[in-house]
Amino acid sequence: MMKSFRSIALLEGISTLALYFFAMPMKYIANDPIYVKNIGMAHGILFVLYIIFAILNKSQQKWTMKEFAIICIASLFPFGTFYIDKKYLQPKEA
Repeated sequence: MMKSFRSIALLEGISTLALYFFAMPMKYIANDPIYVKNIGMAHGILFVLYIIFAILNKSQQKWTMKEFAIICIASLFPFGTFYIDKKYLQPKEA
């Protein structure tokens, strides 16, 4: 399940960057809102999946409430899910 969560986190992070740095400028600079509509829909679905997978992984990974909150809140910021992947989602060394 962690491998799926890591994939979703990566895609969610990419969709956030695409929304903030491509779709929104296209909407406001080029007056073309179609990118916000399409990328925004994909981002919304990925965001919901990210939160669901965070919930499903919380007990399995033994995250504290603070860690869980950081993992969830990070998805709201550009590059947040990339940080979370490095800090919390990498396979644990034996």
